[in-house]
Amino acid sequence: MQDNGIHWRCTQKRSNANDCFSDWADVKAVVTQTSLTFVDLASIPKNVMLYTDEHEWSSWSKIGDSVLHIELRRWADIMVIAPLSANTLAKIAGGLCDNLLTSIVRAWDYEKPIFVAPSMNAYMWRNSFTEKHIMAIDEFGINLIPPVSHGESGTGAMAEPSFILSTVRMFLESRRKASTSSSRT
Repeated sequence: MQDNGIHWRCTQKRSNANDCFSDWADVKAVVTQTSLTFVDLASIPKNVMLYTDEHEWSSWSKIGDSVLHIELRRWADIMVIAPLSANTLAKIAGGLCDNLLTSIVRAWDYEKPIFVAPSMNAYMWRNSFTEKHIMAIDEFGINLIPPVSHGESGTGAMAEPSFILSTVRMFLESRRKASTSSSRT
């Protein structure tokens, strides 16, 4: 059933998550310039549209033309940012929008859910700035899928894509059940 539009920020080792989401949702992936270092573009499923910063203004030539980050914001029912780097977390918490991904987040309709799955070095995860940034995005209603331990270095690794998928699906199912039961009363 392909009823939910989902933005998914992806990296090479996360391509199987794109496959999982694209089994039941229309998926458009947004990659930042830095994440292109980790992306094997050939691993992106054929049915997933991939956008980079270069796409942002390529179709825009004058006032009144559509702007990609606004179009993607309108299109999506939900956004999943995985992995969420410390850098992108800080940008979102501070309201910065210097790339396609953060521009979508800045323009986002917060009545629609956003999930983030951080991935960073354990020292970065335990940093006081990170704690402040997590609290800031929580105030916006952004849903955190916490990182997991990655050996002796500690917590900081992104949760498994299958866990991210099940978390998002459970959220959507509970929301559907709640709206179904409220429409009956």
